[in-house]
Amino acid sequence: MIQRTRILLADDHALVRQGLRLILDAEPDLVVVAEAADGAAAVDAADPDEVDLAILDIAMPRKTGLQAAREISRRAPDMRILILSMYENEQYFFEALKAGASGYVLKSVADQDLIEACRAAMRGEPFLYPGAITALIRDYLQRERQGKRIPEAILTPREEEIVKLIAEGNSAKEIADALVISVKTVDRHRANILQKLGMRDRLELTRYAIRTGLVEP
Repeated sequence: MIQRTRILLADDHALVRQGLRLILDAEPDLVVVAEAADGAAAVDAADPDEVDLAILDIAMPRKTGLQAAREISRRAPDMRILILSMYENEQYFFEALKAGASGYVLKSVADQDLIEACRAAMRGEPFLYPGAITALIRDYLQRERQGKRIPEAILTPREEEIVKLIAEGNSAKEIADALVISVKTVDRHRANILQKLGMRDRLELTRYAIRTGLVEP
């Protein structure tokens, strides 16, 4: 009897989830056992006793796919993770790898690539779209020439949460309520974030959030 890979599928669009589920469940070695409509729900559903592989959309409410991937990797280090994205974007790709993902699959070709990405992930192999492979090699060669290591994330997970909420148009009070912290603490985080990133205002933070995949454009 074939051992089926148990999959958690997270995307905030029900029709996308439905389409992907049809593709996955049609395979004899894959089965979707859980779904989530946002990143926080995905983290809650990522039970290592029930799920072998989490497929996470990069842009979701509450927590992004990247934020969820980091948390799932920390809680369940043996769980495999794939990031789904509409964007062929080097920054998102590198962030996905740093977040613990085994692969980065473009939604535009998911019907062709997703099955192989799942199987590669479960074999412990990376799955990368062609442009990502080129970017990875170029980045590696450039860092080798310059004697650099891959940098750590600039912002802490809590700072990323605050940037995401700011970019989504929330006030300091709304952010404080959502994160159960004081407005003064939100203001302090915001000042630290602006200083770290060398930015001045909400508009620049919003552009940063879009560029790094914290929110959708």
